[in-house]
Amino acid sequence: MTTLVLTQDIPLPVAAVWEELRHIDRHVGWMNDAVSLTFVTDQTEGVGTSFRCLTKVGPFVTTDVMTITVWEPERAMGVAHQGLITGEGLFTLAPSEGGSRMTWKETLHFPWWAGGPLGAAVASPVLRLIWRTNLRNLRAQCLTAQN
Repeated sequence: MTTLVLTQDIPLPVAAVWEELRHIDRHVGWMNDAVSLTFVTDQTEGVGTSFRCLTKVGPFVTTDVMTITVWEPERAMGVAHQGLITGEGLFTLAPSEGGSRMTWKETLHFPWWAGGPLGAAVASPVLRLIWRTNLRNLRAQCLTAQN
């Protein structure tokens, strides 16, 4: 198991960042590792929303099934995912000086056949780099949406 926590300051009010974040189908626009997303429930937001996400990290491609587990408008969005690697993710938003602070916490469980703790140790720096870029992309997407 590994847990990664990253933050990104965005010079917009929390409400403006949430307005972009809440559209789950738009996540593929700022997440470099998310290739495509297909909802498997009729609902597209809120607790219980489920979707398949084709994910690609380098040569590794997998389809994760994700379900929203936390939905607190303008505060938090949580997800549980099942796939090659299982885990839980949580996006939180808080006011900060000059705008908002987005925090992304992800806890991943690597099964023995994916290297277990060694797989987690090798994957963590790569995922941190990808997700740091993703947060920068979200910042840019939020700023573009405001113009």
